[in-house]
Amino acid sequence: MQTELSNNLGVQYAVFGFTPFPAVAAAISRAGGFGVLGAVRYTAPDDLKRDLDWIEAHVDGMPYGLDVVMPAKKVEGVTEADVEAMIPDSHRQFVTDTLAKYGVPELAEGEASGWRITGWMEQVARNQLDVAFDYPIKLLANALGSPPADVIDRAHEQDVLVAALAGSARHARKHAEAGIDIVVAQGYEAGGHTGDIASMVLTPEVVDAVDPLPVLAAGGIGSGQQVAAALALGAQGVWLGSLWLTTTEAELPSPRLIEKLLAAGSGDTVRSRALTGKPARQLRTEWTDAWDDPAGPGTLPMPLQGLLVAEAVSRIQKYEVEPLLGTPVGQIVGRMNSERSVQAVFDDLTRGFEKAVDRIDRIAGRSAEL
Repeated sequence: MQTELSNNLGVQYAVFGFTPFPAVAAAISRAGGFGVLGAVRYTAPDDLKRDLDWIEAHVDGMPYGLDVVMPAKKVEGVTEADVEAMIPDSHRQFVTDTLAKYGVPELAEGEASGWRITGWMEQVARNQLDVAFDYPIKLLANALGSPPADVIDRAHEQDVLVAALAGSARHARKHAEAGIDIVVAQGYEAGGHTGDIASMVLTPEVVDAVDPLPVLAAGGIGSGQQVAAALALGAQGVWLGSLWLTTTEAELPSPRLIEKLLAAGSGDTVRSRALTGKPARQLRTEWTDAWDDPAGPGTLPMPLQGLLVAEAVSRIQKYEVEPLLGTPVGQIVGRMNSERSVQAVFDDLTRGFEKAVDRIDRIAGRSAEL
């Protein structure tokens, strides 16, 4: 599972692992892949610094990166309070009524929500970068497409590669024009924000669109056989996110949520705007059903929806209200049926990859004889 890109970055396997958990990111890099820490939840720079310090101490000198959620266009003078004021009272009441229907307790007095989508804000993301560029990160990825030009220039000045996610060949070409180094072709099957095109179609389209830039395949990948397929389609590696949620190093807040993930099949996810206002694949729950019901008020655009439901999501997770309990996850959840260490995941990936390559070699050998 080695490619030109993985060799250039000094990693053993062309497996890039996105995760919100520092312990998982470090374990991915130690296992021979490339760990990428998701920064969207870090609204306080000191918290990000603390976790990057931890990764630096536990990564055994192996490379790692950071993933931010940063809009390409800057919006001046908009604060979180300004955005909060735009949320209609009718939507706030819908949240209140839905939580009451399922008996979700209030947070304790003075207890703040532990989950807020604020990393999309210009200044929050820039504060994250001010911290990150003091560390020897080797990759900066942006989940909202190409970051601003000055951020790309700053990364390149520090020999940091820049990656951007794309859900279509058109998006990928825009990233290439912006000076991106790596395009992540994220298929419909992926967890979190994702587009409408499946990985088998999307990957070769993006590879052709941005050649000779390296492409990482993402979405629905969770076995070595699928890694081999991605490389056969022209990708120089894979970008895996959902697969790490049920690893023993992950820090999911709820044992019941882990149980739901382990029990879920590949058909138990849905693309819903319930979490952030943009279509994001996640476990289907009675919470997503309520927001997707035509009888309801409908979701708000990003970032209003994320701010609206932040406290509700924290309450659902804290009190483990099972009918409403969910998380972003891809269709690969159907293969996530046991808790394993990150190293065990890599062992399975390498075995499956070798098996797939041997199979293709046999087929090619027989074809040559014919």
